[in-house]
Amino acid sequence: MIVALDTQLAVGTATGIGVYERDLATALRANGVDVRELRAPRLDPWRFDRRVLWDQVLLPLQAARSGATVLHAASGTMPFVRTLPTIVTVHDLAWLRVQAHTRAYARTYFGALQSRAYRSAAAVVCDSSFSAREYNELVDPNARVDVVHPGVDPRFAGIVRRPDEAPFALVTGTVEARKNLLVLIEALPALPALRIVSVGPPTPYADSMRLRAAELQVADRIELRGYVTREELDDLYARATCALIPSRYEGFGYALAEALCAGLPAIAARSSSLIEVANGEVLLVDPDDSAAWVDAITALLADHDAAQRRADAMRAAAVARFAWSTAAALMIAIYERVIARHRPSTTTVQ
Repeated sequence: MIVALDTQLAVGTATGIGVYERDLATALRANGVDVRELRAPRLDPWRFDRRVLWDQVLLPLQAARSGATVLHAASGTMPFVRTLPTIVTVHDLAWLRVQAHTRAYARTYFGALQSRAYRSAAAVVCDSSFSAREYNELVDPNARVDVVHPGVDPRFAGIVRRPDEAPFALVTGTVEARKNLLVLIEALPALPALRIVSVGPPTPYADSMRLRAAELQVADRIELRGYVTREELDDLYARATCALIPSRYEGFGYALAEALCAGLPAIAARSSSLIEVANGEVLLVDPDDSAAWVDAITALLADHDAAQRRADAMRAAAVARFAWSTAAALMIAIYERVIARHRPSTTTVQ
């Protein structure tokens, strides 16, 4: 088995999908798979025209030349013309569900056109049962969808917690509208002891968050740090009081899964795949109820030692649930199924 794996979004400052691609490649190799990583390091994966060039021209060319048996389009997009049977990971259906504010050409490409392409994939993989249901509702009600929870980098299991005396909440992920940082900024005036540290690439939404924080006179208690290094992120997970995940829409919810594996107390939105990742073990709050967030955070700060004990008790189970070895084994079974289905038949003439 030789797998051509699209890892273009791991180029440069990798966020959720790039991390997924990087760690999946490592886990597959650990399970004996010959992985051919496909990427164009000099091509900016975040420019729309460069992304289309990669998806539709460079990726299929590299795949055809890779000597691989199958192509895994792991970025959530796939070529319209292919020479290899192609497995696609559909991380979420945000472009069809919550991205109405974005440019029409982006919605058309990532939403409508990719939805058509998915129907010709040899296999469709989703990161959560929630996303699989979204796929069946929004793309193809009759499709077979495989659910493979991504793993969490094992380094999170090794983080030694040492919370700062001055409490701060960690919020990770791209600073965009669906991540819903606004509800936390609206809650800050009622939480005078708390700071918020947000890490992740900014969008224009970040500017409106800074403006709202200034209007509420809490700008000195919110840090939008942008992209940080692994070392800086690990240090924040070690020192934070808690993780807050107020997102309205997540295909998987890396921020919550990582917090669980790091033993960091967390509060998450009662939305999308976060309910699945929480697994009944994390306090869930209506994503847009600012007063409920105030109450939940106040309770956590009032007895942080108890919250930390609960997080410690859940940690081992979370690490096992989000092991990359499990995800890789499930993915290999999908590759094998696709390869068997596309293997040329032989006829014996007597």
